[in-house]
Amino acid sequence: MYPEDKKRTAFRTPLGVYCYPVMPFGLKNAGATDQRAMNDIFHEHLRKKIECYADDIAVKSQHKGDHLTDLKTMFDIMRAHQLKMNPTKSFIGVSSRKFLGFIVTSKGISLDPEKVHAIQDMPPPRNLKELRGLQGKLAYIRRFISNLSGRCQPFSKLMKKGVSFVWDGECQRAFE
Repeated sequence: MYPEDKKRTAFRTPLGVYCYPVMPFGLKNAGATDQRAMNDIFHEHLRKKIECYADDIAVKSQHKGDHLTDLKTMFDIMRAHQLKMNPTKSFIGVSSRKFLGFIVTSKGISLDPEKVHAIQDMPPPRNLKELRGLQGKLAYIRRFISNLSGRCQPFSKLMKKGVSFVWDGECQRAFE
């Protein structure tokens, strides 16, 4: 946070008037501001060696031998910008890990099996609200299913205004 902006975060208590030295996440646009700051700080390495989303940072290396060098680069950048890590939430040197709801490995990104089972085990939608919920879950995994929009075409007719919700065989096949 810019030093001159600290006064804008002032709040009063019975013990006195206080200001935040850093931006608290409860403020409007704090998340977007934090993401923009992380993008500025790591801009040189984003999508090459580092993936960054909000307060999650993943350091990725092409070769196992380069990982320590890449970690040192990230730590040097963090130290220069006075960023701190929570050691209880940090994982260093793992070959695969859950990141933003996906499994990230050296071979690429895959779906978290728990998320897949949640979708597979759900019953067919009984109303428009449940159908929208299903479509939201499918949007989450759309990059892993080829021609998802074509496969979900039978759902489109149920989404139209003024159409009564009738779950027919075609919808059931698309669902399965």
